Amino acid sequence: MPQITDIDSLEALYGEPVPASLTKVAIRMTPLYRQWIEAARFVVLSTVGPEGTDASPRGDDGPVVKIADDHTLLLPDWRGNNRIDSLRNIVRDGRASLMFMIPGTSNVVRCNGTAILTTDAEMTEQFTQEGKHPKSVIVFTLAEMYFQCAKAIMRSGLWTTPHPDNVPTAGQFIQEMKADFDGKSYDAGYAEYAKTRMW
Repeated sequence: MPQITDIDSLEALYGEPVPASLTKVAIRMTPLYRQWIEAARFVVLSTVGPEGTDASPRGDDGPVVKIADDHTLLLPDWRGNNRIDSLRNIVRDGRASLMFMIPGTSNVVRCNGTAILTTDAEMTEQFTQEGKHPKSVIVFTLAEMYFQCAKAIMRSGLWTTPHPDNVPTAGQFIQEMKADFDGKSYDAGYAEYAKTRMW
């Protein structure tokens, strides 16, 4: 198959960027971007490491990050499955991106920058919920941020298309990998498990 192997060929194929796509870029938190971030309860954290790339969904029952200042976002690492793929990457390679999404809205806000991981008590205790706090906090330093054109969300009908009935469940995914795994029991108990162990 034909392969594009150099930037000149790529740019010749696509032409000049749409001017607004460059104008919308901010290098610090602005009032409107702050308003969006504070409303977001869901973000995808993208990292890179020696084994490759990783993208991890993160969510909370309030703002998913705290804005420390115009250049710094704080993302708590709540208890999960302990694979810690994203955290391993951050420790070894600080490059990271955040993609914030808000249900019902067609725009997406993207942040590119660098991240470090801290266990500083003052940091982790900021996020205390129900007497518990995260083991670590991701400190994200913003290099640039911009909203993503709404076309992808609108084209996919992400917030308007009914949930299909024939998509696999978490239990089915695991059972596909391990035949003797009881996927039905896993699915039946997962909602309660998540409620009692989400922190």
